[in-house]
Amino acid sequence: MKSLDSKIADILKNPSGSKAFIIADAKDADMAFGITAPGHKRPMNPERVLKSEIHWKSLEEYREQIRAVVRQGLVDIMLMSASNVEQLAMRERLFEKSHITPAARANDATDIWVIRGASYIKEPSRPFRSATLDHIKHGEIDAAPDAPMIGADLGLYSVTFTNDLQRDYETLREFKEFREEAERKNFRYFLEVFDPNVDTGITPEMLDGFINDHIIRSLAGVTAKGRPLFLKIAWRGPRAMEELVAYDPQMIVGILGGSAGTTYDAFRLIADAQKHGARVALFGRKINNAEQPLAFIEFLRRIVEGAITPEEAVKAYHGVLQSLGIHPHRPLADDMQITSAATSYGGSGGARKTIVKPDGAPASTNGGGRMADQLARIRQRLGD
Repeated sequence: MKSLDSKIADILKNPSGSKAFIIADAKDADMAFGITAPGHKRPMNPERVLKSEIHWKSLEEYREQIRAVVRQGLVDIMLMSASNVEQLAMRERLFEKSHITPAARANDATDIWVIRGASYIKEPSRPFRSATLDHIKHGEIDAAPDAPMIGADLGLYSVTFTNDLQRDYETLREFKEFREEAERKNFRYFLEVFDPNVDTGITPEMLDGFINDHIIRSLAGVTAKGRPLFLKIAWRGPRAMEELVAYDPQMIVGILGGSAGTTYDAFRLIADAQKHGARVALFGRKINNAEQPLAFIEFLRRIVEGAITPEEAVKAYHGVLQSLGIHPHRPLADDMQITSAATSYGGSGGARKTIVKPDGAPASTNGGGRMADQLARIRQRLGD
């Protein structure tokens, strides 16, 4: 059984008591950024390299990052573009003996068209789909009803509400058509609800209610067969999360990672979200832009398991980087800051406003010796 399926079942059976937490690596950025999606090639010592000499990683390097994360086995979902599902799931059978579930971005609305030199993301979001469900599942259009599923039967569908009647109507109409097709083709999905990508005229105090109400209203007319497995939303703070979770304990809520930010941004975000009811985290740029993505993922998992605090995790992560001879993006003191993290692909949308580090870090619940043992095992695995 895939770990996603067992965790979903456990959460639904015991919403308030389940300790299950789902982590996804979102490697679908090629459907948003194009060539720049895999990120910069990173020298071991960036201070010695001229900015003009830094260039982008290739598609194959991006795919190798995906393979490495799947081999590590600490995430539950690997989200990709349909073309990468075809290569890695269908041709290479990468997920055949893995507990990790492959998933594809099922639509690519205009608010994720982050193209160099373009200004699409400044306009109210409009729905669009590149991939078809048969292509995601089978690699061909109009596959036979009994054709075996060799790709992915799980996808992400995203919506963005902008308080524009015509645009929001269009968004919901396309979402309805997708749901109906997904139900006919036995295709599962999770629903991503972005913060508005343009000025909506809604006050910041009312934006939480605007987004939460839209989520509930949009799904109220949808029966169980057509509902998403879980939600993926921006972290807007404890109150907004708790309001959504309390309304329907059978609706699993997850958070999106947003822009890269500091290491503490990511580690504190996943801890705060879990504390206030989130049961899923999907981190894309935060993982992809990390100095050592596999170590970064391992600390995410240990945080949600309660084995280490976010503050301890940042310090330990820097210790791993040092032991591996990897130059960090920023000094430890700077990496312990919380910064404003944009939640949309284009660098806008909701953001956490805190820019100060909490005074003092909570004491370890496991003791220094135990944490040292954990770090030794992490370094050994990364070294292997």
